[in-house]
Amino acid sequence: AYVVPGEPAPEQAVDILDDVVATCTTRVPRLRDELGYLRDLALGRLGFRDSGKRAEFAVRFQQTCGPVMAKGVEDTTFYRWYRLVALNEVGGSPEHVAVFPDEFHAWASRQQATRPSAMTTLSTHDTKRSEDVRARLVTLAEAPSRWREVVTQWSERAVRYRAAPGWPDPETEYLLWQTLVGTWPISAERLVPYMLKAVREAKRYTTWTDPDGEYEQALTDFTRAVLGDRQLTASVEAFVAETSGWARSASVATKLLALTVPGVPDVYQGCELVDLSLVDPDNRRVVDFDDRARRLAALDSGASPADVSDEKLLVVSRVLRLRREHPDWFGTDATYSPLPTTTTHALGFVRADQVAVVVSRRPQGLASAGGWRDSQVVLPDGRWRDLLSDATLQGGSLAVADLLTALPVALLVREAV
Repeated sequence: AYVVPGEPAPEQAVDILDDVVATCTTRVPRLRDELGYLRDLALGRLGFRDSGKRAEFAVRFQQTCGPVMAKGVEDTTFYRWYRLVALNEVGGSPEHVAVFPDEFHAWASRQQATRPSAMTTLSTHDTKRSEDVRARLVTLAEAPSRWREVVTQWSERAVRYRAAPGWPDPETEYLLWQTLVGTWPISAERLVPYMLKAVREAKRYTTWTDPDGEYEQALTDFTRAVLGDRQLTASVEAFVAETSGWARSASVATKLLALTVPGVPDVYQGCELVDLSLVDPDNRRVVDFDDRARRLAALDSGASPADVSDEKLLVVSRVLRLRREHPDWFGTDATYSPLPTTTTHALGFVRADQVAVVVSRRPQGLASAGGWRDSQVVLPDGRWRDLLSDATLQGGSLAVADLLTALPVALLVREAV
């Protein structure tokens, strides 16, 4: 609740605290008066006399809200509720799985109008899972039956590794299966500490301040046994390979979007390539910049991308160079316009009438629908060049299949007449 002493409380702050007090009063009726008093104090309704003590309370109250919410939601609830962990992200809402293109365009237009200098990023030092782990996992929402099938198989095989009390609990085991798919291949040296951190944050069976050694040992033994079961890990590896095309599309498309939508893009260390990191400290491992330099030199010399990491690096390098050369195309005064398409599997927009971006979305659904077929996207008039493939195209209605051939994305620049 953001309140400036001496100024009327914002309507949003009033609504939030009114809702909180109503909820808490329902649960603890005897605190009705006290809760109402604290709400009015935090909103400045009682004035700011008493040598500034009330003003200090209002300020300190809102300073405390952030860490309390972080500890309650991001560091507890998000470690307990594992429906789809790709959604359990800092600042995220796990009940919000996806958006339709029209919702995306509406958000981007608002960003350009109200927050054109806000940071746009996919990974930070504080994300629970890196962008590419989330890209792998979020595509599972498109294939729930297949996902249920493989998880059931893995769980049935892993029963033999459970401790006598039935540990680990089903929720934690389900977290393990998602984590394996999101990060595979992963070593026990990385996975075991992560799983211990996760259950301590969840605070159901063990905590940082009061660890349950028996439970944690059972979880450690289970995790190591799973990783040591060659038949089981072979099945995990096969499933990751089976869904790799979906993950590739999601990784490359979201990277291009993050770099070109309204805002100032940030690329977290190492995420120029595919990065399969978990929460801190896993995401602070040493970055091999020599490898990135070699890859970039090859791409700059005209070599085709050898893998998804090369494709991500190609996108990152081409967009950032374009932004350096033409900052006004992406700045506070730039424009954002949606591109018409005939399919919900393609999303496109134009920045400053000079840059057109087209990406594929929902790759599994696209494959199930038989591919692009006769899907069209409409580019503004003129001649356009794709900075990722070097292809040239004329504006107008284009077949998406002709545009997104080598890559699931296109970065088009209008050529001067």
